[in-house]
Amino acid sequence: MIQSRRAFMASATAAALSAYAARAQAVAQGQVPAARGFVDGPSRNEVFGYGPMRPDPEGLLDLPEGFSYRVISRVGQRMDDGLVTPDKFDGMGCFALDNDRVALVRNHELDHEEADLGAFARPDQDDDFNWDRIYGRQADGAPVAGGTSTVVYNLRTGQTERQHLSLAGTNNNCAGGVTPWGSWLSCEETTDGVADGLPQDHGWVFEVPAAERGAVEPLPIRAMGRFRHEAVCIDPRTGVAYLTEDVRDSLFYRYLPNDRRNLHRGGRLQALVLIDAERGDTRNWHGHYWAQGERKAVRWIDMDQVESPDADLHLRGHAAGAAVFARGEGLHWAEDHLYFTCTSGGPAECGQIMRYDPSRFEGQSGEADEPGHLTLFVESGDRAVLDYVDNITVAPNGHVIGCEDKQSGIQHVKGVTPDGRIYAIARNALDIEEPGGSNTEFAGACWSPDGRVMFVNLYSPGATLAITGPWDAFRI
Repeated sequence: MIQSRRAFMASATAAALSAYAARAQAVAQGQVPAARGFVDGPSRNEVFGYGPMRPDPEGLLDLPEGFSYRVISRVGQRMDDGLVTPDKFDGMGCFALDNDRVALVRNHELDHEEADLGAFARPDQDDDFNWDRIYGRQADGAPVAGGTSTVVYNLRTGQTERQHLSLAGTNNNCAGGVTPWGSWLSCEETTDGVADGLPQDHGWVFEVPAAERGAVEPLPIRAMGRFRHEAVCIDPRTGVAYLTEDVRDSLFYRYLPNDRRNLHRGGRLQALVLIDAERGDTRNWHGHYWAQGERKAVRWIDMDQVESPDADLHLRGHAAGAAVFARGEGLHWAEDHLYFTCTSGGPAECGQIMRYDPSRFEGQSGEADEPGHLTLFVESGDRAVLDYVDNITVAPNGHVIGCEDKQSGIQHVKGVTPDGRIYAIARNALDIEEPGGSNTEFAGACWSPDGRVMFVNLYSPGATLAITGPWDAFRI
């Protein structure tokens, strides 16, 4: 039976919070160094986090002592609709279906030139797919290869019960986010379109209800803007949606919906402005704008022409005063705030994690007097500690869990405590074939509703893993 993840982890969280609080204050005041922690190999991990990585005899995933994994889905498997499980597993969300079963809605970051890696590469003659539910096609009529697949997994039996394509014909579906009403918002990380020889424009957000047993009607949420979308999250208290963008001079957006339960009914798309620095640069590449732990008040400006036929939304927003970020990527809501990653932020371009605390009057008239605040939560200066963190989630104990997407070396899933210390949860054990290369990135980390299983993807060759173990045994 699926139990409350909050109840499951409550004791561990309470025990840790007092220790975290003192160090968090010291970090914010610059009294102790931050962004420190795990270094691959025999190290501090012996006494911090879950302990050192233990080599996997299968050569796939190294985990700490007491943890184990199960491969629940792989690229190339025949799905229940007769199509092939596509490659390039990326962002993913987990949804309860009943007391035992969950649905994992999973992105596939495939573009219009990768049909051989997509779901339609080897369809059965008697496939059970609704061919009317394809958003985009190529000039020759073939479906664009991106989209989402849905995996139904039984937590009690540990078995995969069903897989099917749930969004078809979209392009470069990278990350996304869950809604409070049980759907996945899948984001296209591209602005390819008519100008590039395709019959239709891409660069949208699409909604995929998790309980659907087939492909959904692919309707872009145009009011959420056309840009290189990365991820989205929704404040369940207000219905405000927040969005990241993956370019080197990206903006951070919010969407104020007209109907908080129906994003298709329009709304206002806005971009974040730093009150003390119009057109501010948060990346710390050129001079040092701020230090880890610093907190900045913000305001928001309306964006116009959000369907952006020239794919220039971020350029126009920055010219109007919006702050720029270093490749905004993973984004996740916590209890009363959110975190998002900037993959190449910081002087060493190893990555940053931002925290945003909304105003008590977020999106309302009183917001000007009590603005929201943005904090540089983590800035990595050491690639061995944290490097190119991409997709993120928030664990039941409040830790930020990040998937590394390194340019070279061994990939990890890392955890970050509320006071900014970093530890490893998993290590990709696949062999690196070329000098200076890297094994495949992690993506799509998310938790079962009871907090007992962490799901994560290996990007390519794609595999979805279910990780279990003594999550309440974290050592500080």
